[in-house]
Amino acid sequence: MFNKIIKRGQRKVAKSDVDLAHAAQGRSSGSVSTSNIIINHASRPGAPPHSSQQQQTAAAGVPARSPLGTIENLPAFRDVLALERQSLFLRKLKICCYQFDFCDTLKMAREKEIKTQTLVELVDFIQSGSGKITEANQEEMIKMISLNIFRCLPPASHENTGSENIDPEEEDPYLEPSWPHLHLVYELLLRYVVSSDTDTKVAKRYIDHSFVLRLLDLFDSEDPREREYLKTILHRIYGKFMVHRPFIRKAINNIFYRFIYETGRHSGIGELLEILGSIINGFALPMKEEHKLFLARALIPLHKPKPVAMYHQQLSYCITQFVEKDYKLADTVLMGLLKCWPVTNSQKEVLFLGELEEVLEATQNVEFQRCMVPLFRQIARSLNSYHFQVAERALFLWNNDHIVGLIAQNRNVILPIIFGALEKNILSHWNQAVHGLTINVRKMFMEMDAELFEQCQRQYMEREFRSKELEEQQETKWQQLAAAAAAQGG
Repeated sequence: MFNKIIKRGQRKVAKSDVDLAHAAQGRSSGSVSTSNIIINHASRPGAPPHSSQQQQTAAAGVPARSPLGTIENLPAFRDVLALERQSLFLRKLKICCYQFDFCDTLKMAREKEIKTQTLVELVDFIQSGSGKITEANQEEMIKMISLNIFRCLPPASHENTGSENIDPEEEDPYLEPSWPHLHLVYELLLRYVVSSDTDTKVAKRYIDHSFVLRLLDLFDSEDPREREYLKTILHRIYGKFMVHRPFIRKAINNIFYRFIYETGRHSGIGELLEILGSIINGFALPMKEEHKLFLARALIPLHKPKPVAMYHQQLSYCITQFVEKDYKLADTVLMGLLKCWPVTNSQKEVLFLGELEEVLEATQNVEFQRCMVPLFRQIARSLNSYHFQVAERALFLWNNDHIVGLIAQNRNVILPIIFGALEKNILSHWNQAVHGLTINVRKMFMEMDAELFEQCQRQYMEREFRSKELEEQQETKWQQLAAAAAAQGG
């Protein structure tokens, strides 16, 4: 509790410390640049901005921070002539370039309200399709959107507390203070992207690779509302701008690599996987080698990081989509799961067993035979787990008709592997539910092939007898050694 109090206090300082003043958003090759954004640290003493900085900002056409009371209400679009609407649109964009401190709700309240109303009007104007925006205004709009959404994200929770062991599921979600304006800016961008009036040939000059990369950076925001907007917008960009598709896939791939092999922390993995789930669903057959490599090098290794439970549902959907698209990938997925299989984390193992069932449901016999030996060795270990949820989940595999069919076709290989685990559960497992389920599975094998069952039972009893005999021989030798040592000592 003390760490949470410290975390919240520091989060607020971290957010209010950084105040993005207005500066020029230079543009080269159609990309949005923030190289001129000025960051003022309120906690650090310093001289006021030099006049040369102010002149540079003014020359770039972006308004500098407004003194109190200079932002004025502009007329509504419906109150001016159609010829004047483009000019009015530009003036409203300039009002929306002003930035405010939302950590102090009372500070510049009137100006904040004017900006809110202006953003609402801009969203309505784009959504209504009452007037096609000029190319110049589209560029200025993307500049305004960039100025508002592209910012330094606050430090993550563990960076504030100094602790790496905080469970993200136990944390209170961080909420962005500037959301009253930010969500309207995101809504404006979304309406612009999905609008039928938006010409992709023109828009791709402003929504370029640089813009997409910076959108992807924002997926690390801890505010779930922001990530939800980003997910929707990026998905729409992927759908509308075909030229960006390979780039977006590669950029998401790189985020996954960084998360898996470097940081182990990222807030937006689940949202990115949701986008990919829809993308994978649209892959054409035969599947490209690029997509298969993505499965093997990025998606399967995403099972390794500690916070996998946070995004496992979305990851499992993506994996299953691959197998349903191309059943020949099933053994690749199953062997990949076995390589990542948790050793000490029981809750994670329960998730893996659930995903294993979904993959097996889409697996054909040929692919199943390639990996069934190591697969059922692992299932046998799970059957004997002292954590009853793990053992129970493993036994639930026999409730699936398709999996039972695969097992029946290959019972000569599978039953000898797991027979010992079933017998051990019946003899010694502490949980009654696991005990009952094991008896049902054992009975199923007996009815499936009585001769094979008796053979496995005979082999099991012989192994147990030899094991007991060996144990008795070792005990006798230890007793002899102990007696000899006692005689020498006497």
